[in-house]
Amino acid sequence: MKQIYLDNSATTPLSSAAKQAMCEAMEIYGNPSSLHTLGKEAHDLLEKSRKRVAASLGLRGTLSAGQLTFTSCGSESDNLAILGTAYAKPRRKGGRIITTDSEHAGVESAMRALEKDGFEVVRISTRNGVLDLDQLEAALNNRVFLISMMTVNNETGAMYDVATAFAMAKAKDPNIVTHTDAVQGYLKCRLSPAALHADLVTVSAHKIHGPKGVGALYASPEALKRRDFVPTLLGGGQENGFRSGTENLIGIVGFGAAAEQGYASLATDLSRMTELRDDTRQKLSALPITLNLPAGKCAPHIINLTLPDIRSETMLHALSQDGIYISNGSACSSHSHSLSSALTAFGLTPAQIECSIRISLGTQNTKDDIDALVASLEPAIARLVKIHR
Repeated sequence: MKQIYLDNSATTPLSSAAKQAMCEAMEIYGNPSSLHTLGKEAHDLLEKSRKRVAASLGLRGTLSAGQLTFTSCGSESDNLAILGTAYAKPRRKGGRIITTDSEHAGVESAMRALEKDGFEVVRISTRNGVLDLDQLEAALNNRVFLISMMTVNNETGAMYDVATAFAMAKAKDPNIVTHTDAVQGYLKCRLSPAALHADLVTVSAHKIHGPKGVGALYASPEALKRRDFVPTLLGGGQENGFRSGTENLIGIVGFGAAAEQGYASLATDLSRMTELRDDTRQKLSALPITLNLPAGKCAPHIINLTLPDIRSETMLHALSQDGIYISNGSACSSHSHSLSSALTAFGLTPAQIECSIRISLGTQNTKDDIDALVASLEPAIARLVKIHR
């Protein structure tokens, strides 16, 4: 039985380029911090990979020290950006932070921790997948020191107008630190820190056909000059002092290879995935389901839909038996028993959320995969609705 993987927002298959680069890196066992020849060999490979990831964000030329920090994942990068900014300067204690009501757990959990420590967090509405800029304007006051908003929602595919939001914040106060979790938008749409007016940008390897366990945080030269954030993981001072711990060289090399390959094929991949998304929507619309389409711009790879009185977990198991793999939301929150905050913010009822599934496309998917999905989904809906009734 052919396996059809449509859960690419959870993770992606490792690319051949990443695999090859990682296998070659396994032969280079020196510590990048060591001063001898083997250490220098490892260090040079580390910096080559750093340049590759930086280039995929549109950065060219010499990087400033700390401009791209490797971490263990997107969540760690989010924590470094948010907690590192909050605790960088004593005067920020108790200040206001602005975010959205539909952030990834890596951001939202950090926000809740800061609330417990006396910081004020204002969450801007993203109903129907659209960022409420009027609410944002009202929330911007002289106590705001950080604004953190995701680029693409990982459950609905909604693309938030981060560029306008960050420009508004900078117009209010150029010293406000702007951070975006770009994990789901990275190499799925065209973005750059400069175009987003972002001081800090979170990206991750395993969403772009790189390995799990590697992420990165971009920091603008201005943020570094102002010392806007401080490390949250202390130790030997690796990564220019921003993230201690011996670097995961093999994973980082895989990240660099995947980033380079993804950036080179970005235009082709965008066109192809947009066409595949539109084809998928059209074929799904013939079924008795409700497509949860964002009212604004949408990423080319994520489709969320609500089933007719069928719990999402039930449908996941039914499709898995046919070798088709989707999800009912964020993999990072799959063990939580609470309702999806992203879908709640989108405007779905609790009953609708319990019956919603996510299809997320990858560069390896084809129209034949979608035909197989629909061919499996249609009889499964008819069978499961009959059982439910």
